[in-house]
Amino acid sequence: MKRGWWILKFLVFGIVMLMVIGLVTQLLWNWLVPVLFAGPVLTFWQALGLLALTKILFWTFGKGGGHCRHRQGGPWGYYWSQKWKGMSEEDRERFKQKMKDKWCTVEKKTPTPDSGISNG
Repeated sequence: MKRGWWILKFLVFGIVMLMVIGLVTQLLWNWLVPVLFAGPVLTFWQALGLLALTKILFWTFGKGGGHCRHRQGGPWGYYWSQKWKGMSEEDRERFKQKMKDKWCTVEKKTPTPDSGISNG
């Protein structure tokens, strides 16, 4: 019985928080947007829809959030770490050089007598 009561309290708390967040969104929108940008006035349900849209577009889903994934190397981090560990030192150097050739396009110019570049 205690577990059912806890689930019911959690569910009611979630619904109340969703309503409060929706109401705050509606009030802030209706206070700012029509005056500043001549935008439309929102109803409560439109405010909840706007929150759902921002969740879909901007927030992360699942474990870890956006910031942790960046530190772990993204979705390919584990794959590349395992691949790197399996490479010999020779393969690593070849790979580094290949990446340098592909992505580092700025060439260092060395001064020659006929190039017109002076040393000082």
